[in-house]
Amino acid sequence: MSMLRTWARDLAMGVRFAVAGGREGWVRTLLTGVGVGLGVALLLGTTAVPGAMAARDARGDTRETITSHTADRPGRDTLLIAHGNMTYRSHDVDGRLVQPEGPDAPLAPGLEKYPGPGELAVSPALDRLLKSDEGQLLRERLDGRITAVIGDAGLVGPGELYYYKGTDRLSEEADSSYVQRITAFENTLESPPLDPVLALLVLVMFTALLVPVAVFVAAAVRFGGDRRDQRLAALRLVGADGRMTRRIAAGEALAGSLTGLLLGAGFFLAARRLTPYVSIQGRSLFPEDLAPAWPLALIVAVAVPAAAVLVTLFALRNAVIEPLGVVRSAAPVRRRIWWRLLLPPAGLGLLVPLMGRGNESGRFNQWQVSAGVVLLLVGITALLPWLLERTVGLLGGAGPVSWQLALRRLQLTSGTAARLVGGIAVAVAGAIALQMLFAGVERDYSEETGQDPSRASLSILTRIGTEDRVDALGKAVAGTRGIAKTVPLASTSGVRDLADVESDTVVLTIGTCAALGEVAELPSCRDGDAFVLTGGATMRGESATATPGEKLFTGNIHDRSDGPAPTVWTVPASIRPAQARKDPAGHLRSGLLVTPAAAPKVHRYGSAQVYVTLDPGTPDALELARTAAYKADPLATAMTLQSTRTAPEFGSIRRGLFIGATLVLVLIGTSLLVSQLEQLRERRKLLAALVAFGTKRSTLSLSVLWQTALPVLLGLALATAGGLALGAVLMRMTNVPVRIDWASVAAMAGIGGGVVAVVTLLSLPPLLRMMRPDGLRTE
Repeated sequence: MSMLRTWARDLAMGVRFAVAGGREGWVRTLLTGVGVGLGVALLLGTTAVPGAMAARDARGDTRETITSHTADRPGRDTLLIAHGNMTYRSHDVDGRLVQPEGPDAPLAPGLEKYPGPGELAVSPALDRLLKSDEGQLLRERLDGRITAVIGDAGLVGPGELYYYKGTDRLSEEADSSYVQRITAFENTLESPPLDPVLALLVLVMFTALLVPVAVFVAAAVRFGGDRRDQRLAALRLVGADGRMTRRIAAGEALAGSLTGLLLGAGFFLAARRLTPYVSIQGRSLFPEDLAPAWPLALIVAVAVPAAAVLVTLFALRNAVIEPLGVVRSAAPVRRRIWWRLLLPPAGLGLLVPLMGRGNESGRFNQWQVSAGVVLLLVGITALLPWLLERTVGLLGGAGPVSWQLALRRLQLTSGTAARLVGGIAVAVAGAIALQMLFAGVERDYSEETGQDPSRASLSILTRIGTEDRVDALGKAVAGTRGIAKTVPLASTSGVRDLADVESDTVVLTIGTCAALGEVAELPSCRDGDAFVLTGGATMRGESATATPGEKLFTGNIHDRSDGPAPTVWTVPASIRPAQARKDPAGHLRSGLLVTPAAAPKVHRYGSAQVYVTLDPGTPDALELARTAAYKADPLATAMTLQSTRTAPEFGSIRRGLFIGATLVLVLIGTSLLVSQLEQLRERRKLLAALVAFGTKRSTLSLSVLWQTALPVLLGLALATAGGLALGAVLMRMTNVPVRIDWASVAAMAGIGGGVVAVVTLLSLPPLLRMMRPDGLRTE
């Protein structure tokens, strides 16, 4: 018989034993399948993420107008459209104001027709929010009747808050840069690639999150080791040789892994149906988007059963299988350390040549980084069994009975305990390294804005061409409940020579005395005064000063072919100096400050904004101010002032890490619970016998806690050391100084230990049931 047929026969026999071996056989196979299935489900979900994000982006592009074809005048196929994005509490609410100009106007995806003036078409999630008590203030802001619900084709996700609002006022602003007249929806712009450091973050994040999954899958296929040893001895008794019994054992593991593949596919499909109801930090997915790429899914389908067979054969490599039992070296052969010590240096050897690169020296080699991180993390898994074996071997037998029972159990089966904790150790090490890397590069992607939220919470920026309405906008917002103060400021430019408007420009800031007091320290002020700023920051081509009586051209000085002619303005003779101070947005101005009575009479300014200070005693004052600004001018931009700002790409990657870490923690906890129950099930008769001989149940419960606590402490210590080493190397790779946030390190280790503690507590009720006398019953 050929070797291939021999392997097929023995593996098939092992599969039959696992499936048709009675209650014990299929329970063991089911537990193995659940453990493997949870890992497979997460692997399938990971392979589906890139496709899901691409589908989100593709649907978002179909409704964009960045590069759409535009028209100069109204026609049958033209549509006026403008952005109406806003923030409501912690939600981003995006939308468009639309006004069709003809029957053939391009229809936005997800709509059957456009809403009329004062009407709304909203996404299902926004529809639910608007109809809830939480959405009362947003209903007042949008102030429209809902006539349609946007279909899935027009949304990036089921939880997206998106709307189209019909209007008949866009024609008045058709010539402004805020309103487009389009003939089709189109976006041909490609998103710029992530810079090398952000790409490294994504790569390390995926690697660090997937390695614990692989460790758990490898541990799950070895459930039921003690019972399997009894069956292998029985097979030797009826004539099977050692190699055959190992192949049969591999067949049993293969059955569990195949069951795990089926269960994993079921778990994945069930979880996918729940995705529309899950929104993490405003991100959600349609179920059909979460489809694994078939090449990656095929790799998972082949790799998991193959790993099950190889892991089982590797586990039995030193076992002596005899008719009377399985002996793993009656005088146990100590685990070899040499090959375990090679893995971390090999990983470092791949990563060290990449040190000092950052964003300045090109992109990192993905395969080199992935291999280096995997070797370092797997090295932790390989070192843990050796470390646990040496530690429990050195500990003496003194101590309470529960400690002695736990210690003896660990001395006999330290490998099983190490396998259970190995995934936790790898996950914690990866989390520590990622936390260090994120903290190290955060400064490069976060910046101090210089804004002072204590002076103003909101800055309302007017549209170009509507700066002369800034006072009316300020008054409209000031009359709103919850607004303590509004500060309208407008700016225009003055030049001495119309033939050279790009150089020697004097900036004029126009506002009331109270408003000008936000940008300068005024000695005294009344309407009609003017000031020249000292100590301000001038931009290129600007002049910081002008002399009394000097004539300046202001207003429409750049595009004199369109609009009113420039206005000649004379600098007041009574102009006085004033020390500049930063405005609430953090800008230090230069040029002249002019009150309304002394200001030039112009129809076009350079810019204008309204700073809004809120009443801290009014609930939802910020939302009331945003609503007032939207109603006064839907195209104005209400910007919340904040002292720091984080790059959107960096924030998205951090959100992805949060989602991935959450899923891995759920997998870790569930897999640990399944494996813990399997271990207790195998020891049911032993536990019942100990209770029957008078051992206290509390003593046995404490022994189980000790058996978990000691491996966890060693695993967390090893994970902390490995995580710090990996984090330091990654920080040097991105060319940032190595700094350790010990509070974050302690938090990561605490989370890992907390998961194990919760799992142990959940396993106590089954443990108490297994201590009953009926646990001694046998068939």
